[in-house]
Amino acid sequence: MQPHDLERIAKVALRELGAGEPPLTITAEPQPDRWRVRVGGNDPATLTIRAGEGTTANHIREQIFNQFGGR
Repeated sequence: MQPHDLERIAKVALRELGAGEPPLTITAEPQPDRWRVRVGGNDPATLTIRAGEGTTANHIREQIFNQFGGR
């Protein structure tokens, strides 16, 4: 998984959740295949996403829906 892939998927998922297009900052975590997604804007949040080689966009989308949508 590359940061630009994760960013693209996160933008679409956040738009689907009604968050618009907030600024995103994506950084790799020290643990393998873990990413921190900082969502800015009016409703800031920090999400921890597990995604490595072969992870599907749908799996990432589900994690974002669970973490961002469940707040």
